[in-house]
Amino acid sequence: MKKKGGNMKKLKPIPKFASEDEEYEFWSTHDTTDYIDWSKAIINPSFPNLKLSTRSITIRVPESLLNSLKMLANKKDVPYQSLVKIFLDEKVREEIKTS
Repeated sequence: MKKKGGNMKKLKPIPKFASEDEEYEFWSTHDTTDYIDWSKAIINPSFPNLKLSTRSITIRVPESLLNSLKMLANKKDVPYQSLVKIFLDEKVREEIKTS
């Protein structure tokens, strides 16, 4: 409940959303103070179990490159797709630093 002008205001329940897009549409047309008591908000919370949103992509690479990636991944004992993500992340961070 939230105090507003001395009166107690009953908070509305937050609906369940089928997707991030649906949630975005909802919050872009509704006032959060009707659903959340911001006076009880935690400043700078941590989310140790938060999983980043991901998207699948298709990429064509030469078979020799794929075989090399699989060989390296096998040596490192990681799935080759994970190794590709690591390499991409490292290179993107490097490029951002130098640009």
